[in-house]
Amino acid sequence: MTTLPAADVSTQARRRYWTQQMEAAFAFMETMSRYPITESGEPFAPLREALEGVEVRFSTSCINGTFPRVYFLRRPLVESLRGVAEAMNRRGWVLKIEDAYRSPAMQRAQSHNPLHFDAILEKVRWELGGALPDAALMMRRVSAMIATRCRVGTHLSGSAIDLSVFDRASGREIDRGGSYIEFSERTPMASPFITPEQRRNRDEIEALMLEHGWYAYPYEFWHYSSGDCYAESLAGSGRPARFGPVRFEEGSPLAFIGEAESLEWLEPVAFYEAQIEAVLARAGR
Repeated sequence: MTTLPAADVSTQARRRYWTQQMEAAFAFMETMSRYPITESGEPFAPLREALEGVEVRFSTSCINGTFPRVYFLRRPLVESLRGVAEAMNRRGWVLKIEDAYRSPAMQRAQSHNPLHFDAILEKVRWELGGALPDAALMMRRVSAMIATRCRVGTHLSGSAIDLSVFDRASGREIDRGGSYIEFSERTPMASPFITPEQRRNRDEIEALMLEHGWYAYPYEFWHYSSGDCYAESLAGSGRPARFGPVRFEEGSPLAFIGEAESLEWLEPVAFYEAQIEAVLARAGR
């Protein structure tokens, strides 16, 4: 019997884990597409205003270089997030909010971002030992990392944030085994391919968030939800989600996205075929 070198065994284990987690994430999204929602109609409130007087950071980048980030959430969640930020300051940390509400156009732009798509395609080619994936597989992988339907994209519900955490004294980022955004076998919250220190950091941040009612999405270490289908499902509460997808513009009433529209794919399979070709063209292959 041939014995593989340790490096090859490690690579195979990492590939298996990545594949298993991505398939589990896609299955989770399918389950969330059927999770009941009883929309509460809670209005949105601004995060910057609510967090005045607390040491906190906000990302200054635009989504796909086009859309400024919209730092609004449902009003009850804004209040709980202030508690999170204050608790982090007492712990010697500074919360950085990377993203909050996204409109359907902003969510679609996540898939169009060449930095994101190229990184996911590169990882899927690694998963396949260098082979090109077909469009259907890329759709599954992108759907696991970037929600491809409004119904399962909880940023569209105003009930999710992406976060990073920094050390208050040194200003250095708390090491979680990667920075926002990381597309690798280290991305799932429970990844075994991180150091003990990185595990402690993830666990401590997750525990602090949970104390304030925020649940970690199992397949991305930076994404937390409260009051939506992810949170209620992960809590095992048996309650319907109280926040569903909406169109929000400051100063205007919420426009609730209907069930049929919320389940439509933001992009068809043909989009992924074209994106793969675009990536190869950029790389000169």
